Amino acid sequence: MMTGKRLIISAAVLALVQIGFLSWIIARRAEILRDGKQVLLRVEPIDPRDLLRGDYIMLSYDISRIRVKLIANVPAGKLASDDTPIVVRLKQGADGYWGATTAWFGQAPAPAASNEADIVGHVSEGWDLSAATTIAPDYGIERFYLPEGEGIAIQNDMRVRPFGIRVAIAADGTAQIKALMDGDKTLFEEPLY
Repeated sequence: MMTGKRLIISAAVLALVQIGFLSWIIARRAEILRDGKQVLLRVEPIDPRDLLRGDYIMLSYDISRIRVKLIANVPAGKLASDDTPIVVRLKQGADGYWGATTAWFGQAPAPAASNEADIVGHVSEGWDLSAATTIAPDYGIERFYLPEGEGIAIQNDMRVRPFGIRVAIAADGTAQIKALMDGDKTLFEEPLY
C-alpha cells in the first residue's frame, strides 16, 4: 500500500517538474520579446512551406554570413572553426537596418554600448578561416511561421521589395523573432505567449 502512494507522489512531483520546466521556457521567451533590445534585420526568403507544419519562410540575414576579417579573436595560424558560440556586435545603419561591426568566438571582451547590440549565434565545426572567406552562424531565428496560405505570397513580395524582421535580443545575446516587417508596416507579430 505504501509503495502505491510513493508511486503517485513520485508521478505528481515529476509532472510538476515538467510543467515548471516548460513554463520557464515559455516565460524566458516572453521576457526576451517584452524586454529585449529590438533590432531590425534585412531578410531574404529561402523556402515557403513545410507539409507537416504549414507555411513558413526560411530567413537569411546580412549577419548570416560573417566575414572572417570581422572576427577579432581568431588565433594566428588557425585554419578552421571549432564547434563554438560566436558573438556578433550589431549597430544600426543609416537605412534603419542593423549590421555586423565585429565578432568574437566565445564571448565579447566588453559589453555592447547603448547604441549597439550583441547577438549570440553558433558556428559549426570546420568552416574555413583563411583570409577571404565567410562563416555562417546559426542564431535560432532562421524560420518564421505564417498563417496558412500566406507563405508563397510573402515570398514573392520579398523578391521585389525590402522586408525585415524585428528581433528582440536579451542581455545574454539570445534572440527571438518579434515581427515580420514589410518596409515600415508590421505584417505579423509574435504573441508573448
